[in-house]
Amino acid sequence: MQGGGEIPVDKIPVDTILVGKAPMRDGTLKPEGLTLRLANRHGLVAGATGTGKTVTLQVMAEGFSNAGVPVFAADIKGDLSGLAAAGESKPVFVKRAEELGVPYEPDRFPTVFWDLFGDQGHPIRCTVIEMGPLLLARLLELNDTQEGVLNIAFRVADDNKWPVLDLKDLRALLLYLTENLKAVSGQYGNVSAASVGAIQRQLLMLENQGADRFFGEPALDLNDFMRVDREGRGIVNILAADKLMQRPRLYASFLLWMLSELFEQLPEVGDLDKPKLVFFFDEAHLLFDDAPKALLDAVEQVVRLIRSKGVGVYFVTQNPLDVPESVLGQLGNRVQHALRAFTPRDQRAVKAAAETFRQNPGFDVAKAITELGVGEALVSFLEAKGTPSIVERALIAPPQGRVGPITPAERAELIAKSPVRGKYDEAVDNESAYEMLAARKGLDAGGTDGAAAPEGGIGGMLGGWLGGVLGTKPAGKGRRPPPSLAEQVLGNAARSMARKVGTEVGNAILRNVLGGLTKR
Repeated sequence: MQGGGEIPVDKIPVDTILVGKAPMRDGTLKPEGLTLRLANRHGLVAGATGTGKTVTLQVMAEGFSNAGVPVFAADIKGDLSGLAAAGESKPVFVKRAEELGVPYEPDRFPTVFWDLFGDQGHPIRCTVIEMGPLLLARLLELNDTQEGVLNIAFRVADDNKWPVLDLKDLRALLLYLTENLKAVSGQYGNVSAASVGAIQRQLLMLENQGADRFFGEPALDLNDFMRVDREGRGIVNILAADKLMQRPRLYASFLLWMLSELFEQLPEVGDLDKPKLVFFFDEAHLLFDDAPKALLDAVEQVVRLIRSKGVGVYFVTQNPLDVPESVLGQLGNRVQHALRAFTPRDQRAVKAAAETFRQNPGFDVAKAITELGVGEALVSFLEAKGTPSIVERALIAPPQGRVGPITPAERAELIAKSPVRGKYDEAVDNESAYEMLAARKGLDAGGTDGAAAPEGGIGGMLGGWLGGVLGTKPAGKGRRPPPSLAEQVLGNAARSMARKVGTEVGNAILRNVLGGLTKR
């Protein structure tokens, strides 16, 4: 349909995802959308509950999929699963399509379902060493002293080439520390039985919440998130997060782990014609709540640099103030739904949201934020030269997929036909730290005298056995304690950026911070 002076749909640039249209004073409708080659500059979708954020997210995900860009999105309420089914010709959607002069064509999109617990999708697993000490410490809610002990545990495992893959490996490693407190403390720094015991108790709580199903093998291959179907449309990867939201630290740690893994694994590509992958992080405030400064610094650095890997990150949250200012400044594409201004914090949020836009002299942005109806939003997307467009008040286009969840039967049928069916469904228990430490105990019981072990701390004690079994060399005396995580982030990152060293150094820095000490 084309009436009332609208810009016809064929005038929308082919390299743009239509998100909505803004009514102009002369009665025309101005298309508002994401330019694909600038979509890796990240974005923000914000607004109060019930204002239409999920529908906007769905419209954007559909647009990326049609453009051949794979998508990952956390499905907090189950509604996003409707992307896998064709939409229904609801009167409200048909009317909105007519208002905007765009065709309403119900469609379904290629979808793969994932679930950390394996109930509503393919299981997702990661190894403990890949998660790394910083994220694991946050997940376990450790204090600074306990986090230091956990770092020592990771260093001991790394120095002795003990793969710490699942939680039983970590338990065995912590038991080893307890049994060798004096030697470990002399080599790596003070380790107390009380701190190890506290970590063990937190680990038990984590297992009781079902997190033991997340740690292990086969670990997720992130290339499986970057698929297209036979028609060239990007696969939409949907993480079932309704149960996961009851464990917010696990949810946040998992998302940050994925981001760090992508940063390390993907090569530098600069600005492409379209992103390789786009992430939508719903309930974004959980990523930053109570996060230590070292973690916030690392997240800021990853968000700043990952766009050169061809990855776009879109934070979805109720309040723009949920995102740290250092990260918020890097989000170039913005959709702001209505906010309520009932409390002083709400009023600050409205003001802050209004000030982040390139102002439009035609209306009061702060006032408009409080007046937006459902399906309306203030939008500002990056223009050709990478500068934000003037903010406009737009009507959001209707989605083509179903709005609302699919049925359990529909989900089961899609999982059975999934391109990764069978790859992750069964856990694998490979030889790792648990078995190696059990074997060492067996050797000790057979006559190895721990008290008569060679000098040199851990390296001396394990040198003979590990040298024969794993081919490692004993560590020498006088090893300097490992630098703190803050020193690694601030010191190494600053030096690497200042010297403009290549990708490998930057990757190693962030691997030390957000992942394990080495990649096996």
